[in-house]
Amino acid sequence: MRVTGIVLVAVSCVTYAEEGESALERVLFNNEGLVVDLAVGLWAQPFPVEYEGPGKNALLVATSDVPFNGIYLFEPERGQEGPMPVFAPGRRLAEGMHNLSCSYMDGKWLLTSPGQMYPEFMQTQFQNPVAIPLKKMVYAGRANQWRFFDYNGDGASDLILGVSDWRDYGWDNAFNEKGEWTHGPLHGYVYVARNKGSNAAPKYKKPVKVRTGWKKVDVFGAPSPNFADFDGDGDLDLVCGEFLDKLTYFENVGKRCKPRYAKGRYLTYQGEIIRMELEMLQVTAFDWDKDGRTDLIVGQEDGRVAFMKNTGDVAEGMPQFLPPVFFQQRAEYLKVGVLATPFSMDWDNDGDSDLIVGDTAGFINFVENLGGGAQPKWAAPVHLKAGGGIIRIQAGPNGSIQGPAEAKWGYTVCNVADWDHDGLKDIVINSIWGEVLWYRNAGTSNVPALEKARPIEVAWEGPTPKPAWCWWQPKGKQLVTQWRTTPAVIDWNRDGLNDLVMLDTKGYLAFFERKKVEDRLILLPGKRIFKDEKGKSLRLNNKIAGKSGRRKFTFADWDLDGKMDILINGENIDFLRNIGEGDFPAQFKNEGPVDSRELAGHDTCPTVVDWDGNSVPDLLIGAEDGCFYFMKNPHQKEIS
Repeated sequence: MRVTGIVLVAVSCVTYAEEGESALERVLFNNEGLVVDLAVGLWAQPFPVEYEGPGKNALLVATSDVPFNGIYLFEPERGQEGPMPVFAPGRRLAEGMHNLSCSYMDGKWLLTSPGQMYPEFMQTQFQNPVAIPLKKMVYAGRANQWRFFDYNGDGASDLILGVSDWRDYGWDNAFNEKGEWTHGPLHGYVYVARNKGSNAAPKYKKPVKVRTGWKKVDVFGAPSPNFADFDGDGDLDLVCGEFLDKLTYFENVGKRCKPRYAKGRYLTYQGEIIRMELEMLQVTAFDWDKDGRTDLIVGQEDGRVAFMKNTGDVAEGMPQFLPPVFFQQRAEYLKVGVLATPFSMDWDNDGDSDLIVGDTAGFINFVENLGGGAQPKWAAPVHLKAGGGIIRIQAGPNGSIQGPAEAKWGYTVCNVADWDHDGLKDIVINSIWGEVLWYRNAGTSNVPALEKARPIEVAWEGPTPKPAWCWWQPKGKQLVTQWRTTPAVIDWNRDGLNDLVMLDTKGYLAFFERKKVEDRLILLPGKRIFKDEKGKSLRLNNKIAGKSGRRKFTFADWDLDGKMDILINGENIDFLRNIGEGDFPAQFKNEGPVDSRELAGHDTCPTVVDWDGNSVPDLLIGAEDGCFYFMKNPHQKEIS
């Protein structure tokens, strides 16, 4: 497909950034006065501390993933008081790491990681670790958190281990034909290693599992255990987080010197189980509002941190916490959830380019461009609605091929286009389910109003295809393909009808052509018209089950030679140069990453923008951390 209307007579020779350099810029809100949820990147590990002295609460929040990796200090802005101040943007102190924990002893706090503690963190951060002398180790999966705590009130700090065990779960592709998970659950165990020495010279015994009667404490992965007198009866209870969205309370029905724990119960508020909006909970117990009662500070997968106030009330033996409220900060970097999947266009028809963004949580978010030209000013993201309710696609117990541990995730990937050709912008999405849906715009060009989702249907010539590992059956003629991959709406053959280009069930990039038959639009089965540099069908993913799909891409004439190229997720974004010939060239050579900076441990998502109005496509990348990274197009064109 060649761009028409201009003549391109020269394309400059481009050298991408050298190793260690980067042309990518993290996008700012550029919105003075805006306040948003306090957050870091993917996976928040929050530690409330008195960093600048007694009585001055601050938050240390660690994230171990790229590209936001670090441990950040959030302090209230000047003049902000009370339990819910507005925090200044986080200040990065050091590299982040997995499985950090914070212990509170004798009015002091101490950061730890498996096998190490950091008593000089205030001075040297993580540079001078001190080994923790535990000789008998336990099996630990993803979660392996070490905290100090005087478990039995003898004055010596014992070692508490919160570990996960994924061996029964197995992680991937274990549903039967009824959608039942045939592997086991995630396990989250709590161990105590008693200190038979002293705090100055500890001697830890072999770790043993904390029990509830004859059973062991076992939550659904990632326990992050916290001991405190949550119910105010003088002994110390246990609260654990989990890999999903709930918190479990284990009442101490024994004594302070001889703990004995009742069966775990989920924390509730007014009779309803308290659930976080997302999963992968990290919990720290701390008297945040200084009322003498131990509260809970909870981080979740999208980097946000919430406060759960202990009211001091007890109902049916259960301490009563208020539902989570997210801390607030002065807006700095534009952020939408994590694994953000942006699509750029003018959603509200006011003359500038907005963003429609998917995320892991399964929302579709609208980020309004408030003006500013080449340096846009952005409004706070809002969740779009359809049919009167907020759009949120979630896997539930069996919608993710990777099992019920992903119940709260949706992995929405969006494209915006006039799908029904009525002159209004609609939204087409794929998600964790792999079913391609569209939301019809029944509003106006200035004020879109989306109807409930309906399936994209294909005029299949035989049985409706689906990926081999998909346990559920498609309905009718709906399009079901590999999960978490872009549904690119584009008039590829320039016949005036919007077609669909996306991965087919085998991972090949396929052209689903649109046709008009008797005043009715139909979508034809996908054809593998796209080729690689060797002339073979372009296969973007040859893996199966949980490793399938996961490709985010956009079409753009990136090198300005008049042919549509592909920009696709990689370490940052890979440039697939169109080297084809003819009226509709569709042969691509992977030229590698456009930049040296690593943005992905999972994946990224590209869209093109033209904020400076020079008619040259620049690159905007939604990254792992939920932030956005901008890159000017390094190619230049000469027009004659």
